[in-house]
Amino acid sequence: MSECIQISFAVCRVGIYTCFRALCCKGPPPARPEYDLVCIGLTGSGKTSLLSKLCSESPDSVVSTTGFSIKAVPFQNAILNVKELGGADNIRKYWSRYYQGSQGVIFVLDSASSEDDLETARNELHSALQHPQLCTLPFLILANHQDKPAARSVQEVKKYFELEPLARGKRWILQPCSLDDMEALKDSFSQLINLLEEKDHEAVRM
Repeated sequence: MSECIQISFAVCRVGIYTCFRALCCKGPPPARPEYDLVCIGLTGSGKTSLLSKLCSESPDSVVSTTGFSIKAVPFQNAILNVKELGGADNIRKYWSRYYQGSQGVIFVLDSASSEDDLETARNELHSALQHPQLCTLPFLILANHQDKPAARSVQEVKKYFELEPLARGKRWILQPCSLDDMEALKDSFSQLINLLEEKDHEAVRM
């Protein structure tokens, strides 16, 4: 009888020790990877509003970016350090000065813009896709303002921007978005994070 009591007591002690280890000695969770991204697009495309919404900032505090700004956008499996560049005519010619060190690109376009602005956006995207510092990086292309009546569909944007022939062999995602559908926006960024992780794994294998 005493042996049984001793064995039971020993098992109990092991169980308590295991629980204590699980609760108190777990240690900090592994750090989320961080990626440095550049976000470009014309003035009025909605870059600042989208990034601010992802950071849970008040829409009342949103001011159009005139130079550049940096936001740390948190996700469950990564943190994106996004350098947003202003999209005004006199700023765009300096974009390339801020490309160095980028690991991915976010390009935001206004899918409901005028034909002239859409043509300008197409030229800027083509330039970015072919830039030596960006051409091998993953691209997330967001066709914003899908909630507006004049918005072009993703298929219309893809055809107008000639993405299939121009971006063949590159890592890119074209997604519709608006401030009214944050789940779709977050899913687009999740896809971008997957591309960034794939690129990381390829670099390790090399």
